Amino acid sequence: MAKDLNSVLPPDHPMYSDAVEAMKRYHQAQAEGIRGAELERLRQLAEHQFQAVTDYQLRIFGGPAKPNH
Repeated sequence: MAKDLNSVLPPDHPMYSDAVEAMKRYHQAQAEGIRGAELERLRQLAEHQFQAVTDYQLRIFGGPAKPNH
């Protein structure tokens, strides 16, 4: 499979920045003492966004990105 390096996400791409911001919100909530469902929601959101970036990059490089089900 040919790799389309023009499709690779640069580090300043919004997908990356959104994932980093989601992780910051999660860690800020932890620092503020937020617990329970809200903290878990923030964790899952950050995890999902980083996984989306990883899956996209793996597909571009011809790797084994698998559906999450």
